[in-house]
Amino acid sequence: MISDRYVSLAQGNGGRFMRELIEEIFARHLANPQLNIDVDAAEAPLSAGDVLLTTDGFTVQPLEFPGGDIGSLAVHGTVNDLAVAGAVPVYLTLNAFIEEGLEIALLDRVIASLADTARHAEVRVVAGDVKVLRRGEGGGLYLATTGLGLRRPGMRLGLGRIRADDVVLVSGPVGDHGAAVLLAREQFGLKGELCSDAASVLPLARAIWDLPGLRFMRDPTRGGLVTVLHDILRATGLGPRIKEADLPVRDPVRGVCDILGYDPLYLACEGRIVAVVSREDAARALEAWRALPLGAEAAIIGRVHDGQHVVLETAIGGERILDELEDDPLPRIC
Repeated sequence: MISDRYVSLAQGNGGRFMRELIEEIFARHLANPQLNIDVDAAEAPLSAGDVLLTTDGFTVQPLEFPGGDIGSLAVHGTVNDLAVAGAVPVYLTLNAFIEEGLEIALLDRVIASLADTARHAEVRVVAGDVKVLRRGEGGGLYLATTGLGLRRPGMRLGLGRIRADDVVLVSGPVGDHGAAVLLAREQFGLKGELCSDAASVLPLARAIWDLPGLRFMRDPTRGGLVTVLHDILRATGLGPRIKEADLPVRDPVRGVCDILGYDPLYLACEGRIVAVVSREDAARALEAWRALPLGAEAAIIGRVHDGQHVVLETAIGGERILDELEDDPLPRIC
């Protein structure tokens, strides 16, 4: 039984203390028929479909924030990458890099949260590894995941399918996650009740998978909405034009950004989808999203045009070029 209050290097040395840490925290919370901590490879039965694989790493400060923590973030981030590619998430692997001195109770809360999020997402953690870093060599806890999902044969989404005059939609307000983490750091003397938007976007993705005019989906994490728009421009040579008046941004997020000099269009989201849909199917996509709780504030925000820039049509009738992100506006956020 773990009696220590903080993680020690001995709990990463492969011996008894490491076994107890894995058994009493990771295996206890993540238990499922495919997880066997006594073997080095997991059995992962699959049904028919195209197998999609994704991998990601997660580093956020603080480790717990309003609306989530690094554990729930790791699950959401991985299943969302699969969902926007058209796949149903099935299995995850988990690697935990724990800094010496991390409070055991905090680690337990994070892994419990991760396990609960995985259960709600109907995905199983089937394999993993634990490493303990020396004090000062980490940020308390880093997580790395690999996700495996199944996509029905013949379904294809991608930047190469986008055409001029296609419509750009976003499934809800942007910038919530970035602003919530920013406030949680308490570095600027600001307080508020903002919550991260971290959530599984699988229901949103599923709601529009069958639309013949669905071209492309992406979850706008690091770099936010503008980074996705620049991905479109770079891959297609077509410049998205979006309308400021149609962009869903919560007033508290806009207020925090105005005070601190951030732009919510560049802040990470962890529970949103940016989709490109044909003009003919755009209204159907919007209706399908707005019928879901997570998509109640979805909006059509612009179109894809011939052009060399990502352009914002301002609320006062002007235009502003949205440059590609260069500096890191908010490090250690996802």
